[in-house]
Amino acid sequence: MTAIPNSGFLAEASDRLRAMLSAQATEISLEQGETLFEQGDEGDSLYALTEGTLEVSFLAMSGRKLSLSLMKPGEIFGEIALFDNGPRTATIAAAEPSRVLRIRRSDVMNQIRQHPDLAVDLIRLAGLRMRWMGSQMNEQVFLPMPIRLARKLLHLSGLQDDPAKRITLSQSELAEFVGATREAVSKTISTWKRDNVVEASRGGLMIHDFEALRELAESDLI
Repeated sequence: MTAIPNSGFLAEASDRLRAMLSAQATEISLEQGETLFEQGDEGDSLYALTEGTLEVSFLAMSGRKLSLSLMKPGEIFGEIALFDNGPRTATIAAAEPSRVLRIRRSDVMNQIRQHPDLAVDLIRLAGLRMRWMGSQMNEQVFLPMPIRLARKLLHLSGLQDDPAKRITLSQSELAEFVGATREAVSKTISTWKRDNVVEASRGGLMIHDFEALRELAESDLI
C-alpha cells in the first residue's frame, strides 16, 4: 500500500483518515501527453501526484487552451469530487511520464458508512478548504488589479523553461485570468511598457524587469 502524501487538502488529516484513504488508493500511470481528466468531466475521485509532472489547463471563452500551472510530486488535487460529482473545472494532463494515486468517492463513502466517525475529520478538512478558497476569492476581489496581473505574469513566466520567452497570451486572455476587463489590463500594460517593465505586442508580451514586477506582486497596497 502506497501512503497518500501528507500535504495540501490532507495536510491536517488524522492518521486514521489518511490510512483509510491510502488503503482505498489505486495507482495510475500516465505517458507524456496523456490526459487524466478533462474540463467538464464528471468528478468522482481525489488524486495525489507521486511521480512526474502534470499540467493544469483550461479552455478560455475564446476556445483557446490556457496553461494554469504545473504540479509536482506531493500535490493533492480533485478533492471537491469527494463531496460533489460536479464537472471538473480544468484539464489535467501529463507533462512527462507520471504516476498518480486515485481515491474514488464511492470507495470513501463505503468506508464512512462502516466508520461514521471518519466523516467528522473529512468535514473538518472540507471546512479548512472552504476557508482557503474564501481567502483566494478575497484576493481576487480586494487586491488591486495591477497586483493580480503582476502575480499572474510572474506565475506564467515560471511555467516556461526559458523565463525570457514571450508569454503568448492576448490581453483579453490575461483579463480572464485576473478577473478584469481587457481595457483595464491594456491600460496597466501600457504603463508598464513606458517604464520598460514589459514589452507588449499583438503576439503577447515579454518581461524585461522581473524585479520591478516582483516588488509590485508582493505589495498589498492600493
